Amino acid sequence: MNMAVVLPMIIFLLIIFLIGYYASKKISSTNSFLQEYFLGGRELGGFVLAMTMVATYGSASSFLGGPGTAYTMGFGWILLAMTQVVTGYFVLLILGKKFAILARRYNAVTLIDFLKMRYKSPIVVLLSATSMIIFLFSSMTAQWVGGGRLIESLTGLNYHTALFIFAISVLVYVTIGGFRAVALTDAVQGGVMVLGTLILLIGVIIAGGGIDNIVQDLVNENPRLVSPYGFDGNLSMAYVSSFWILVGVGVVGLPQMAVRAMSYKNSRSMHRALVIGTIVTGFIMLNMHLIGVFARPVLPGIEIGDKVIPLIALEVLPAWLAGIVLAAPMAAIMSTVDSLLLLVSSSIVKDVYINYIKPDASEKTIKRMSFGITAILGVIVFLLALNPPNLLIFLNLFAFGGLEAAFIWPVVLGLYWSYGNKYGAIASMVTGIATYVAIHFYNQANGNLFGVHTVTLPIVLSLVSFVLFSLLIKREQYDFEK
Repeated sequence: MNMAVVLPMIIFLLIIFLIGYYASKKISSTNSFLQEYFLGGRELGGFVLAMTMVATYGSASSFLGGPGTAYTMGFGWILLAMTQVVTGYFVLLILGKKFAILARRYNAVTLIDFLKMRYKSPIVVLLSATSMIIFLFSSMTAQWVGGGRLIESLTGLNYHTALFIFAISVLVYVTIGGFRAVALTDAVQGGVMVLGTLILLIGVIIAGGGIDNIVQDLVNENPRLVSPYGFDGNLSMAYVSSFWILVGVGVVGLPQMAVRAMSYKNSRSMHRALVIGTIVTGFIMLNMHLIGVFARPVLPGIEIGDKVIPLIALEVLPAWLAGIVLAAPMAAIMSTVDSLLLLVSSSIVKDVYINYIKPDASEKTIKRMSFGITAILGVIVFLLALNPPNLLIFLNLFAFGGLEAAFIWPVVLGLYWSYGNKYGAIASMVTGIATYVAIHFYNQANGNLFGVHTVTLPIVLSLVSFVLFSLLIKREQYDFEK
């Protein structure tokens, strides 16, 4: 174990624990446990809001799986990755003020709270909670795997021991600190992500003898590595264009992003977050994926793509600097895991337990349930991550697509279309989830249907279902002012 590499990581984790401890004190002093634990008291400023959105979206996929895939696929994968730049912009632009205003009016603490008040349907609530739990478990498993592999690469420990260390690290500060701990640590982690990306990019370029030399080495190996179509020519324009739906527009339907659009302090905070979030996302996505491609000539022959970033950092940087830089992917992973943990925990505690099992639960019981469920979820995900896939990005993207197919139209049309009702929402969610899962398994066996990404058709079909069932069954207008 190289202590020069590990020591900066330990210092980073200690800082995160201190933030969690600070946030837990805030929880103890607040009058509304649910508002504080799951939304941070709706007090996020522009910078913290931007960084928590960036850090939540920038995950193991962005810092390990994405660059690992770019290492294999070449510049074509960077083209796909750059469609993510507008993520935060779309979420805040489309949901924006109206979502925050309605969430406050409904006293909504979770996305499902909003859907419950908007559609007045237990079926919508239970469908939402079930979808969230199933798909977010896939996404959380991907993050746990990424954290375990990163610590494994850094320390030389076996994967299972590394995974255990990562799980304990995350569970401690999330369980005690709640959403405020998540948002504040995300702000720190976002800064670490930007700095780590910049340092590593410079290190790889220098090690490769400059950009011209690296590109020439890629061309000499396989000219397709510098084409838009990937090293095997399989990245068609139809697939690249439709991929934008998954990681661009469709992100509006991700519960972990939508909940941030109800947590900010005021309009000024939202507008600042729009600008900061877009710039930071663009910087990280472009440069982390460039690092993945540039690493190929510098360190050829890496078999597990998810290990590209830790291995190249250890190769091109001094040990102490590698430790600082590798705090960036650790920050990305932890910042996504903590958000997803809280999201699933809030679905179980607030949307199922309080809504349908024990509406009169005491504050003390709710606290105990929230802490306990969050910890139990972490243990379950730890067990699921014990046997990881080779490229975790695809596990994460599967979860993204499922959540978007389920939620995008009930959320967006629920905000802006007064004729949208519970029948349309139920039809949309059932159609989206069923067709997404069916097409996913079809594509696994036969290749992409019509050459487009798996999520494309389910989102179109769920839109048609929402509109048809809303208009054909009990057509009536919803009054947004009541």
